[in-house]
Amino acid sequence: LFRTPDKLISIRWDGTDEQEHLEVRGPTLSGFDEGLTPTTIEMAPRGDQALVEIQRQIYTVTVPRIGVTPTINLSDPDNAAFPSRRVTSIGGEFPTWGAGGRTVHWSLGNAHFVYDLDEAEAEANEDAEEAAAQDDNDEAGQKMDEGYRAVEHRVVIEAARDIPTGLAVLRGGRAVTMNGGEVIDNADIVIRDNRIEAVGPRGSATVPDGATVLDISGRTVVPGYVDTHAHLRARDGLHRTDVWPYLANLAYGVTTTRDPQTGNTEVLSYADMVRTGAVLGPRVYSTGPGVFWQDGIDTAEEARDAMQRYADYFDTKTIKMYVAAARKGRQHIIMAARELGLMPTTEGALNIRQNLTETIDGYPGLEHSIPIFPVYGDYVKLFAETGRVYTPTLLVSYGGPWAENWFYSRENPHDDEKLRRFVPHDEIDARTLRRGQWFRADQHVFSRHGEFVKDLVEGGGKAGVGSHGQLQGLGYHWELWAMASAGMDAHDALRMATIMGAEAIGLDQDLGSIEAGKLADLVILTANPLDDLRNTNAIEQVMLNGRLYDADTLDEVYPRRRPLAPLWWWDDEPEGVPGIAP
Repeated sequence: LFRTPDKLISIRWDGTDEQEHLEVRGPTLSGFDEGLTPTTIEMAPRGDQALVEIQRQIYTVTVPRIGVTPTINLSDPDNAAFPSRRVTSIGGEFPTWGAGGRTVHWSLGNAHFVYDLDEAEAEANEDAEEAAAQDDNDEAGQKMDEGYRAVEHRVVIEAARDIPTGLAVLRGGRAVTMNGGEVIDNADIVIRDNRIEAVGPRGSATVPDGATVLDISGRTVVPGYVDTHAHLRARDGLHRTDVWPYLANLAYGVTTTRDPQTGNTEVLSYADMVRTGAVLGPRVYSTGPGVFWQDGIDTAEEARDAMQRYADYFDTKTIKMYVAAARKGRQHIIMAARELGLMPTTEGALNIRQNLTETIDGYPGLEHSIPIFPVYGDYVKLFAETGRVYTPTLLVSYGGPWAENWFYSRENPHDDEKLRRFVPHDEIDARTLRRGQWFRADQHVFSRHGEFVKDLVEGGGKAGVGSHGQLQGLGYHWELWAMASAGMDAHDALRMATIMGAEAIGLDQDLGSIEAGKLADLVILTANPLDDLRNTNAIEQVMLNGRLYDADTLDEVYPRRRPLAPLWWWDDEPEGVPGIAP
């Protein structure tokens, strides 16, 4: 058996006797002529039922034995000829049949569910009898049972976080702390385990006995960079420990990432693997799959049900409202998010009116550039006073050529030795060798968008740097430089890259500045980005969670001395073709 987008089809092993058994459609949403198509249709072992997943809701449907292939509309309650049953309440993932064909299994984040069809049928019959009897009962207002629900098992696995043990002082560098406008020349930064214990001019901070002194004289230290719109695209289906997008971003100074739309929940497992040290990479945060129009949210209850997946089962702490509804539905979503402790961001969607109403309604984040320019002081003031964080992703600018094409056509990332160490050669070739997208400088629009970014930050507003996963690692710097291209002050640009990014994802109590008590995420530069913003990429070393790495190799140099294990793409070049040595 196999499936097309909406049909269940069988075929013999020799390729003959192809038969259609079932066509399934989900609810037909407003403005569309056809119902949603399934992502899963799976025949039961007995051949009498099929399992269907549509927009994270799971159903069972009756499969006919003979006759013309029926089309079953799961939103039609009168479809008595081929009964169907929705077995999920707030959704599920990875559905499958039990061996006997009478139970359905699925997971949702940290929970496993089992739905027994026989028990559900028995309880439905009992409810029907009670309902019939209740018609003649004086207690007509008595609350009826809500019906059978799947048995839920929470899966709790405890693992130790990777927290290094050590005491060190980074001595002699220039610390651009992001604590206001503070810049400390010849600083001492004391690191105990994975946190900053003290920072100040050399000699002012107490350095405990036994501390390892790491001389960084002549260097500039900034907080770790925060990518607020990072599509990291780690391998799904089969988890790997050598995740090249993670390595590339860390090597280029990105120590914290937030993916605002993953399409799947694999990222949740990867984030845990990073926390335990099983995978080397930046801190990984995510909204998980976005909340889309297909979720059909129109009421407060529907919004709470959808948000519960993220708050209770995925534990994402954040969601992306991806043009999920009309304004009323969007208001229900943000109210449910606030109730459940989630921080929402939104898709820009080339709709400035929608961007404005979302801002007025309290959405704290906007992904992608606003679709028109210029905008004026009223727009700046609205964003600044509401605190909405703007992540314009100018590498994929609206309204003109993407900014990434400026950099691809004017620089040479293909031969960047560091990039080729951390990104497989075929990935670089696909992006750099044949783009066919050169534009005159006056055709590019990213500096026009940059005017609003500059006005916003100078007006007390906030912006985040989001590389959109266009070119892992180096692309972060391209995005930052594009955002600052309208004459932004270099210190303001660094604020966007660090403390504003941390604020955008609700982590500024722990990240984004060089202050006592915060996590030890730092970037050590050989040149001062306050003199030239391009120096954000003059990276010599990166400290993540108290561990210090050589930025060119990602060999750990403190507190352990441990080289990065060889990566599979270091020796995948055919013989006789120049490649890259590890």
